[in-house]
Amino acid sequence: MNKPSVVFLNKICKQFPLEIGGIQQVLFDITFDIKSGEFVAIMGPSGSGKSTCMNIIGALDTASSGTYELYGKDISTLSPDDLATIRNEYIGFVFQNFNLLPKRNILDNVMLPLMYRGISINDRNKRAHEMLSLVGLEKFESYLPTQLSGGMKQRVAIARALSGNPKLILADEPTGSLDSKMGNEILKFFKKLNTDMGITIIIITHEFEIAQYANRIIHIYDGHVTYDGPIPKNEQSLLKSEQRYKK
Repeated sequence: MNKPSVVFLNKICKQFPLEIGGIQQVLFDITFDIKSGEFVAIMGPSGSGKSTCMNIIGALDTASSGTYELYGKDISTLSPDDLATIRNEYIGFVFQNFNLLPKRNILDNVMLPLMYRGISINDRNKRAHEMLSLVGLEKFESYLPTQLSGGMKQRVAIARALSGNPKLILADEPTGSLDSKMGNEILKFFKKLNTDMGITIIIITHEFEIAQYANRIIHIYDGHVTYDGPIPKNEQSLLKSEQRYKK
């Protein structure tokens, strides 16, 4: 039985106006789908368009043309308020720089997405306790983010992403602020979430070593999808796929 699509991008293009006049096109006819329970890496060099693609998937931005369906619902033309609701209900975000509130303890940080849903304080507390326990930080609930290591901060960010029981976790360069050892631990945790809990995970990265933790790579270069498939044996296969788009 085929699993449903979580993300379906169909001929997505994105343009930005230039201050000197004219436009810059960043994405060209991007088309792919991601099924429920997949672990996918969207990979590409700096300036490739992968971050713009991530913003569209995360309902942080909209395409100039094309359609985007999230769990079968076309969200391409929704208002900013409706997109905010979609983000809160469907997507958990994990960012490179953690994006934690520095003056609030980590329990409050994890509860934050639930507050926007109007969930009672008791239920918010219970869910945040559960998620911090899941990432092994139940003894640090009263700590401020500034009192934690980088790896611990990222685990708080993962707990926050999980607190709303999202259908999709979108992780933007989640190990970029961590040393290699802690980065590997975070990636292994993502793998465990995907394997044990069946959560659909998309990681945005420019590093092949990180992309290898996923089960599939979508490679973007100069705004085009140049490869979409299983993890290749080496990065050279991805670099070769860029050739027809190089100027």
